[in-house]
Amino acid sequence: MTSKTDYFKSFCEISKAFGTTLEKQELLNLIVQSAIDTMGGKAASLFLADEKEDMFVPVAQKGLSENYLHAGPSNAKKIVGNILKGGGYLSIRDATTDPRVENHEVKKAEGIASILDVPVMVKGKAIGVLALYTSTPRDFAQDEIEFLSALADQGGIAIENARLVDRIRMNTELFHDLAVTINSTLDIKEIMHIMSADVAETLGVKAASIRLMDENRDKLEIVSSYGLSEKYLSKGPISAEKGISEALRNRPVVIRDVATDKGVQYREEKKAEGIVSILSVPINARDDVIGVMRLYSDVPREFTEADIMMAVAMAHQGGLAIQNASMYLTLQQDKNDLEAEIWSHRSWF
Repeated sequence: MTSKTDYFKSFCEISKAFGTTLEKQELLNLIVQSAIDTMGGKAASLFLADEKEDMFVPVAQKGLSENYLHAGPSNAKKIVGNILKGGGYLSIRDATTDPRVENHEVKKAEGIASILDVPVMVKGKAIGVLALYTSTPRDFAQDEIEFLSALADQGGIAIENARLVDRIRMNTELFHDLAVTINSTLDIKEIMHIMSADVAETLGVKAASIRLMDENRDKLEIVSSYGLSEKYLSKGPISAEKGISEALRNRPVVIRDVATDKGVQYREEKKAEGIVSILSVPINARDDVIGVMRLYSDVPREFTEADIMMAVAMAHQGGLAIQNASMYLTLQQDKNDLEAEIWSHRSWF
């Protein structure tokens, strides 16, 4: 059993690293190495869940061969489910026979005897797993389980901090690029296309679309899209009274599951397109809602407050671009009318 002094020393090293660097990979590597050194393991690895593929991807590891890491993906939901059923950890004494883990023969060839898995948590959600591997059969003590869980918490903090830094950087780049575009062209379709593509990529969603109200204000016409098929876009008109009425009342609306939400229009077409969740935000010009920007996710998505704020801010910029272009065209027409009127009185000169 490892002494509490060793645990304390490891946490001191990790805490010091947090205070001196923002490099996520360096921190994750330190966490994995600390697990091996402090707990006397053969190897350790930190996996993150890939929601689209429903599997775990190693993001930091020490002591495992390439053959083992690429032997076959692990089912993310199954492993996390087993961990949560086990009270927050999964202790495997014999990794070569236990039915709760996969690839028994590969583990035997790798020389793995026992495994301890604990979840990596961020905001109450399991986003990955920290695993310790031993070369001899082992029953893990409670203080070892608690120590590895604490290391996993540190990994979650490192991952979340890195995501926040990345989000700030991407948001800054996004608004800078959009500002440059708005200042360089009055082509609304070009601005809307760039905006829909950039916001979809920044927020990591499948697709985005921008629709503006028609003259009768009862339908929304597509002006820009990103990531949507022609078949989906040609499915038919979008009614202003269905699915996005809240957005047209100047409020963001989230549809978490298109398969069950009663307000969804063209449900089957959305399912065929691979759309699962939708965020709709209003586009305003002055004090009037003139359209809607929609973000489409192909996996169940809980759009965060930060996601919604970003989408609302981008839609506001789009509204300003439309407003500026409209004002320019109005001024241009007024100028032409004035020139025509003056020319009609050329005899004055």
